[in-house]
Amino acid sequence: MQVLAWAMAGCAGLAGSLAAAGEPGARRARVLMAPRRDQPWGPVGCATARAYVAGRREWLCAPVAALLAVLGESVLPLLAGAVAVPIVRRWLRQRARRREREKAAHAVTALCGAVVGELRAGREPGEALLAAARGVGALETAESAVLAAARFGGDVPGALRQAAAGPGLDGLAGMAACWQVAVEGGAGLAAGLARLESSLRGERRRRDELRAQLAGAWSTVVVLSLLPVVGLGLGAALGADPMRVLLHSPGGLVCLVAGGLLETAGLFWASRIVRTGEAA
Repeated sequence: MQVLAWAMAGCAGLAGSLAAAGEPGARRARVLMAPRRDQPWGPVGCATARAYVAGRREWLCAPVAALLAVLGESVLPLLAGAVAVPIVRRWLRQRARRREREKAAHAVTALCGAVVGELRAGREPGEALLAAARGVGALETAESAVLAAARFGGDVPGALRQAAAGPGLDGLAGMAACWQVAVEGGAGLAAGLARLESSLRGERRRRDELRAQLAGAWSTVVVLSLLPVVGLGLGAALGADPMRVLLHSPGGLVCLVAGGLLETAGLFWASRIVRTGEAA
């Protein structure tokens, strides 16, 4: 049994390494990170290494599972590691998308302020939008359509509404409304965009305050997730050998499954409570 556990642990670690190295950009990353004779490890190589590792962090579950399989002399940690890889990948992608939305929302707020500054400097609305968009770069993939409409006298409000469908770009819909009112009703575009920028900044400030208030709840979630690991460490320090009990006895397996289900349910419940508070 011990030989089988060692063999499967080695295979799992090797499979994780091959899966990470078998990506299409792995060879290019190795070439970019290759040290030069005159500069053993420059800033470009360090940045590329960080980006390469950050894009495959979910595969760190494989060596951790292999280590636990060796220590516990069981194949169950390998199965748990195989299940954890897609779950961790999904969580990392959701967090990355959330950060991208926040970055885009902040860029839209900066775009409104930049357009207001250009308008008050005496530029025409189209020229102000062109100059501000080049300076801020908030529109990303929709930037070409909006800038083309502003440059050639097209439907700028329509292009802004279409761009507002992107994640985190909801503020562009308000910008389109201000632009439409200014064109059709003769109202001041700078004043409307200034009020819109103030509203977006206030919303961002309220969201930051809410997250600060929920920091304690998130700390509770983290503590709940670490308590089983602390318990295993205390049991090992007392000489109880909890890994062998959990992985090699019927009662331990029942406790492991029941504890894992309860831990998952508790984390899901606590996370949903905090998410509901953030959404509110």
